[in-house]
Parts: sequence; C-alpha cells; structure tokens
Amino acid sequence: MTMDEAVWKHRNPLAHTCKALEEGQLTVGFIGGSITDARPRHNWPEPVIAWLVEQYPQARIIVENAAIGATGSELAVFRAKRDLIDRGCQLVFIDYAVNDSGEPSDKRQRTREGLVRKLLEDGSRDVVLAHTFMQSMYAAMSEGGVPVTIAELETLAEHYGTGSVWMGLHALEEVRKGRMRWEEWLPDSLHPTHRGSLSYAQSIIAFLEKELYNQHNQRLHPEAKPSNAKQQLPEPLHPQHWGEAVLLPLSEVRTEGPWVLRRWPFYEWIDQVLETAAVGAKLAFSFEGRGLSLGFDFGKTSSEFRYRIDGGDWITTSRERPDWCGDDGWYRDCFLGDDLGEGLHQFELEVTHGDRPECRGTNFRLAHIGVIR
Repeated sequence: MTMDEAVWKHRNPLAHTCKALEEGQLTVGFIGGSITDARPRHNWPEPVIAWLVEQYPQARIIVENAAIGATGSELAVFRAKRDLIDRGCQLVFIDYAVNDSGEPSDKRQRTREGLVRKLLEDGSRDVVLAHTFMQSMYAAMSEGGVPVTIAELETLAEHYGTGSVWMGLHALEEVRKGRMRWEEWLPDSLHPTHRGSLSYAQSIIAFLEKELYNQHNQRLHPEAKPSNAKQQLPEPLHPQHWGEAVLLPLSEVRTEGPWVLRRWPFYEWIDQVLETAAVGAKLAFSFEGRGLSLGFDFGKTSSEFRYRIDGGDWITTSRERPDWCGDDGWYRDCFLGDDLGEGLHQFELEVTHGDRPECRGTNFRLAHIGVIR
C-alpha cells in the first residue's frame, strides 16, 4: 500500500455533500475530542471550513462543531441526535482514534459502531472518519504498522462504506520530509499547534478535493445520487453495538432530599442538570434496556455516589480527578455496564462525599441518563 492509499480511503461518494452544495447550503458537523474542539479556535476544522467557504462562495456553509475535549465515542452516542442529526448535518467528521484509545477494545467497538449507525440510519448524511495522533502510536507507525485503535476504525469504515483520512500519518510524513518540525506539530505529543492543525486540515482538504471534483476540478461527482430514505444498514459487526441507545428524560427520575432540575447555563453542551449538593440525597428510576451510561458536569468539587440495580449489591464510585480537571465543566460519562438482560430494570443512587483529599465538594450534577438497548 502506498502512503496515499494509507492516508486517504475513498469508499463511497459524498453524495449528500455534493447535493447540498449544488442546492446552496451545506451543514458540516464535527465530533471528537480536544484536537477537534472548536474552542481553541485554531484546530483543524477551522482551515477546512475556510476552504469550503472559499471554494463554494455560492453556498451557505453552516458549521456544527460538537467536539468536546476529554470525551470519547461513549458520550458521542448520546449526543449525536441533538448536536448533529437534529441540526441537519449533511457531512459529519468523526475523530475518536485518540480519545477512545484508553477504553477496552470490545467496548469502544460497541460505542463507535453505535455512533456510526445512528448517523447513517436516516440516509441524510455522509460520514468521514478522521484519525488523529498520540505519542503511543509512534512505535507502530514508525515501523509501517497501524495502531490498533485506528485499525478497528478502518474495519468499521470499510464495513459501512465511509471515507476515512489518517491525518496523523499525513502529519508524520510531513515531519519525515522536513516540511514541519515535531514541535510545530505536537509540542506536548498530543495537541497540535496552528501549524500541526493546518497539516491535519490539508489532509482533509485533499480528501474533499478528490471527492467533490472530477479530474478537472470543475464539477461535482456525476454519480453522487443521494437518497433521503431511511437506509438499510448492513448487519452490525458487533451484536451489542450501541446504535439503539436512547436518553431517559431527567423528569422521569424520582428523588428524595433537596434536588432541583434546572436549565444549565454554565456549559453549552448540557441542556439541563438534576442537581444536589446534599450527601445522602437519593434518586431512583426505571429503565428498559440492558445497560446504563450516566453523564455529569464533573470536576474536583463533584461528589461521588453509590448505586445498585435491581436491588443488588451497592457499588460506590471513585472517579479519577486529573490535575488538568477544574472544579467543574468536564462533561464526563460514567459507564455502569451493558450486560444486563434486556427488560425492565430498577436503578437506585445515593450521593456520597468520596472521602478522599481530592474530593473537594459534594456537587452532584446529572446531565443525562443514557440507556443502552
């Protein structure tokens, strides 16, 4: 395989993207971690957006960058509907090669496939997988290999016919050729500078140029014929994928103690939280499914909690609070398992302090209840 073949995988035409540009309005979505997050204002989506605006002045380009630092595809499964699908994205870039790398392989295969299936199911958008880089990938890549987290994503892309761009390999090749210094790319071995972000963006732009133009760079793909009908997706690779995961409304939770359900003005990605700061406060709810993943506005002033399902043994959480973590503002998921039998289950929870020096508060701020089906 040549370098070009390794970096750029063109599988199916970007039919919905082509049609949207012809009609004069394209909504582009991004979802991933800190390397894709819009808030630094220099990450790789910015040059990509600028290129689209320049190349298609007749079209309105709408951007929905839903990437959040320090989050993975587990959280993305539950955010996809509100932050990408309901906002009409016709082209979505997914970046989870890095942020999923610390998860067990089997689990990240379930969450990633669930995300891809959710985005493709209604037949309204194109999906492209974009693979970034972290230092632990270097050894395999320097020997011409593919890091496991990326190989798994490529298997997924091949199965669903989505394009992919190995941005990290493109940037590493620039370093090898002397076009970019390592410190210009990744001074902390993970987060690109302006120059590194531009390298990532250039690999995406090259992919789009080939996808959107013919060999003369003058007209859109003639074979791009999108259908807005709900797609017949292929059989899943993983039988326990999260493609049917849903959110349980916070209003359905039963509470005991001083709780409030409130609009959350402190973090743009969270609509409401169910909040208390009282140790001993309790909540309970019923859910239909086989597992749970809870989302929190989390930080060093957050509480811990204990929980049980179907009257079983109590389990107490002890979540890590890294040095970079603030007092709050980390949209953090908490996976409670997905191996229950399908059916109706009962969940109970009690707020605890945590009883560790790094637990500096008792703020319990539940942002979502994710039910895995």
